[in-house]
Amino acid sequence: MNAIRRKILSTLLGAGAVMLAPLRAMASRWNQPAFDARSVDDALKYIGASSVADSDRIVLKAPEIAENGAIVPIEVSSRIPGTQTIFILAEKNPQPLAASFDLLEGSEPFIATRIKMAETANLKVVVKAGDKFYTVTREVKVTIGGCGG
Repeated sequence: MNAIRRKILSTLLGAGAVMLAPLRAMASRWNQPAFDARSVDDALKYIGASSVADSDRIVLKAPEIAENGAIVPIEVSSRIPGTQTIFILAEKNPQPLAASFDLLEGSEPFIATRIKMAETANLKVVVKAGDKFYTVTREVKVTIGGCGG
């Protein structure tokens, strides 16, 4: 009886390890330095955005006034052909890079999420398309801080 249990358990553990392999592959793509950066300029450097151009083809929907900085709703869509990645940065957060979304080829470049904002600040969205980076910025006024404020 114990031999059967051991066989079943080892089979389940082996299957679990195989199922976790894709998660390890995704974790290896985690850009730790960009998310640990303490300034917007450093975060942009670590994502590879040495030059960023303003664009009216990025649509950023965020509240003008966020009642609670712990849950600031954001929607971003890009009309830039070949959009690969969407980055969201909150300029006055202790770590400005709040989110990064890699998009599959052929998918609609749209995301909706919520982020924390420490205080009133510019919200910056950076879109990577090909080897170029584009941005749009909007100020969000925060009445109650979300990052420990």
